[in-house]
Amino acid sequence: MKFLDNMSFGQYVPAESPVHRADPRCKIISVIALVTGVFMVKEPLGFSLWALILLALSQISRIGISMMLRTVRPVMILIVFTAFINIFFTSGVPLWEIGPLSITEEGIRMGIYMSLRLLFLVLFANLLTLTTSPMALADGIESLLSPFKRIGVPAHEISMMMTIALRFIPTLLNETDRIMKAQLARGADLDRGGLIRRLRAFIPVLIPLFVIVFQRADDLAVAMEARCYRGGGGRTRMKPFIWSWRDGLSLSFVIISVVAITVLERRLNL
Repeated sequence: MKFLDNMSFGQYVPAESPVHRADPRCKIISVIALVTGVFMVKEPLGFSLWALILLALSQISRIGISMMLRTVRPVMILIVFTAFINIFFTSGVPLWEIGPLSITEEGIRMGIYMSLRLLFLVLFANLLTLTTSPMALADGIESLLSPFKRIGVPAHEISMMMTIALRFIPTLLNETDRIMKAQLARGADLDRGGLIRRLRAFIPVLIPLFVIVFQRADDLAVAMEARCYRGGGGRTRMKPFIWSWRDGLSLSFVIISVVAITVLERRLNL
């Protein structure tokens, strides 16, 4: 059950910080720009600069880098798998050969860089969810997608689905933890044996978990119908978004940082 203690994605942590007070639209656009910038760098210098920016943002938001790193462990399998694929299947000058597979210098470099990109992607996305409430995040997404309503994009429905999905992540984790504790109290052995044995032992957890998920979804549907929910037509907000000069300044700083790091890295590598 230790892996559940490392899951914080989708959970909002209230705090008094400039990042928490920023407009959700500003934070969403900033995260998209930051992730784009990370995927554009190709050298250690660029990744080092992005690590400094991530560390600075964690301090400004008063979240702490340790809490952000809690989300890394559950996706380590994906990161390691990505590195493995790039190391063994990237063409180049072979350094070692293992049967039909060969490890190349280019493959090692690409494996490290792709793993770092995925790591930064998870950390920046987690910073967004930690500093933005699910309702504010959904309203921000809906506001950003509202210009596309003219071409038939269901902005409100998309934002509502994302809100429900994000809100269900901590709920699902709590229910999983509760079921696992109940099964352990009944004598279940979930932490021993090989992979196949652990998967079989997890079946008594998955079946009631699926039942609870469908029950929660049905309860949510009944609650929304009882409140006469009919979509986003005519919906108002208790706290309307106000784009302040601080939001504009913050977004400008992010965009300038992305451009500056990309240009600096390209020029130093010429």
